[in-house]
Amino acid sequence: MLGAVPAKTRNPMFSIMSSVRHLVVLALVSGAMAGAFADTSAIFKSQKASFRIVTLISGLNHPWSVAFLPSGDILVTERPGTLRMIQNSVLLDSPITGLPPVSAKNDQGGLLDIALDPDFANNHRLCLSYVARGEDGRGTEIACGELRGNHLHNVEVIFKALPKSGTGRHFGSRLLFASDGYLYATLGERGYRPQAQNRATHPGSLVRIARDGSIPPDNPFVGDPASRPEIYTYGNRNPQGLAEHPTTRELWMHEHGPRGGDELNRVIAGANYGWPVISYGKEYFLPKAVGEGTHKEGMRQPVHYWVPSIAPSGMTFYTGPDFPGWAGDLFIGSLKFGELVRLELEDGQVINEERLLNRAFGRIRDVRQGPDGALYLLTDERNGRLLKVIPQD
Repeated sequence: MLGAVPAKTRNPMFSIMSSVRHLVVLALVSGAMAGAFADTSAIFKSQKASFRIVTLISGLNHPWSVAFLPSGDILVTERPGTLRMIQNSVLLDSPITGLPPVSAKNDQGGLLDIALDPDFANNHRLCLSYVARGEDGRGTEIACGELRGNHLHNVEVIFKALPKSGTGRHFGSRLLFASDGYLYATLGERGYRPQAQNRATHPGSLVRIARDGSIPPDNPFVGDPASRPEIYTYGNRNPQGLAEHPTTRELWMHEHGPRGGDELNRVIAGANYGWPVISYGKEYFLPKAVGEGTHKEGMRQPVHYWVPSIAPSGMTFYTGPDFPGWAGDLFIGSLKFGELVRLELEDGQVINEERLLNRAFGRIRDVRQGPDGALYLLTDERNGRLLKVIPQD
């Protein structure tokens, strides 16, 4: 594999810078957005497009994730523990009821990601990742239930990250139903670094489970008594971005580094991504590198990394119709700099990076492509917003 390309030393190419139902969904989503208002007449210039930003909804309390329903309604998770519904461009006052108990403090825990079951149109089933409290502390869990009206029915916990612990950081946790039919979930190492190299524990890994929580028989560590069978990759610090390439079907994942060293990786079954043994980051309070260096045999190099950290969160590949120049590009939110990061890829490598928005709208927590092909952003603020990227004209 080619070596990782650092964001701070890139060459000039790296300038900082199916059916009727589907058509109905597009019409509903487009119609729901017709009443949205533009934040500003400002035009944002990208290397390959010019665009504006429209605010669809404001007043969200630290939103974390967004999902688009076949009906045209939109669901948004709020980290304090509420699931909100947007109907006809209106944020409903009453949250969705029936959620599992969520442990939300003034830390990184709470209600996190949402993923719709691949057959949601028929079974109304969705899954949530969240932080739960147990006898031994707190940890990430995944629960699934059926959304009917304003209530989540038949809720079942299908996964618990073990062991739980007392820290309030590094819970992950992005969810993705991939084209192979399985559910993937990213898990942070909870601030206990050695756990990321210990396959007998879940924290610091990417897990892969069936829709009912059972173990896929081809998971890489099935049959290994020293490993949790759900683990698909390990050596991860705190991954909060997960997306499937629209043509190759490869999974891509990014994770937070410490002081520098955020990483973008291609997901390889059974791979060890090195944390905390190798890293491009430094200790928070010391001028020293983390671990043993940046390379070690048997540990994967990132495709791309950032020094200084951008604090990446949310990620999607763009395949929509509005911006042909962005086709196939990877978009990532930056919490630290309030940026939308655009990456151009070629043969599995990053060949150009561009930074957009530059704190114009706050911390970007989630980046999604909607059923209408447009890019949507969530800002992680006390008065968080759902934004839409639209063409200049």
